[in-house]
This record gives sequence, C-alpha cells and structure tokens, in this order.
Amino acid sequence: MKDILERDRSGEPVSCDEPDYYKIKAVIDKAKRLTQRLNTQELDEEEIRRLFGELTGQNVGSDFTLWTPFYTDFGANIRVGKNVFINHACTFMDRGGIAVGDDVFIGPRVCLITENHGIEPPLRRTLTSKAIRIERGVWIGAGAIVLPGVRVGENAVIGAGSVVTHDVPANVVVAGNPAKVIRRIAEENNNK
Repeated sequence: MKDILERDRSGEPVSCDEPDYYKIKAVIDKAKRLTQRLNTQELDEEEIRRLFGELTGQNVGSDFTLWTPFYTDFGANIRVGKNVFINHACTFMDRGGIAVGDDVFIGPRVCLITENHGIEPPLRRTLTSKAIRIERGVWIGAGAIVLPGVRVGENAVIGAGSVVTHDVPANVVVAGNPAKVIRRIAEENNNK
C-alpha cells in the first residue's frame, strides 16, 4: 500500500479524515511557517532564495528571482529550472506537483492550482491532485490561473487574466476564460 504522500502526489483521492493525514498536515504546517517568514520579513534576494529552497527542498541558483509575497499550501512539490522569475502575489497550490522549466516568466498574481475537491458535498473533504508542467520559455501574464493537470508547451504565452483548463501547445498565445489559442508564435524567433 502506498504512503499517503505518494497517493496524494500521484492523483489518488485523499481525505483529510484519513488516519495518516497528519503526514500531509506536517508539510502544510512547514509551508505556512516558511511562507510567513518569506512574506513578513525584510529579506535580501539571497535570503529569499534560501527560504524558497528550504520550502521546496531544492537549491535554486542566483538566476532565480522571487518577488514576495508568495503563497503556497505545500511547497515540497514545486520544482523550478534555471533563470526563472516569479512576480509578486503568486499562489502555487502544489500538492500534485508543479514543474517550472528554464527561462520561465510568471507575472504577478498568477495561480497554479494542482488540486481539486469533489463536487458532491460528501466528497468535499477529499482532494485529488494532478501535476502542472510549465515548459521552457513560457510567459504567464498577470492574474492568469492554470488548473490541475495542465501542460503548457515551450515558449507559449498565457494572456493576463486567462483561465487555462486544458494543455497549451508550444509556440502559441492563449487568452480568455477558458483560454483558447489566439495566435501562433514564429518558431524561428524562439532561438534568438
């Protein structure tokens, strides 16, 4: 039988009423403490990177930039590549896993949400998670929301305020609610 943390990350339904839910709660409590420190203390860029690394369990280099405040419910399932910029007031609900590729730019107030509750009232204490993958060179505009299970292809742009409910192909601009492709990006310009 899989551990509750493995089940949670793999997308199996997990209820907060399960006896070993305390394992998930411990990670959530750690994330609360660390994000509170990130968001309430005057920190230089190196201290922000150190606390983000402690939150995610991943060392990040000097090419990583995070503008606070930053919000997460878990933290341990966030992975970021090189040269990533995360603007202020972003929310990463990462129990299903969030992978951010190299050279990604995330605008202010972006929400990456990997988890959802059941619709029927008896199922609302049960959560199911699906990973989000943001590939290399993506730009996510201000206030966009990316929902569980979405993959955003290389060099794609998500317009400000968009709600992304399905995978986004590489080299396109999407916008709207739900987000739809509004134009292609010339691939020859992506290698400059």
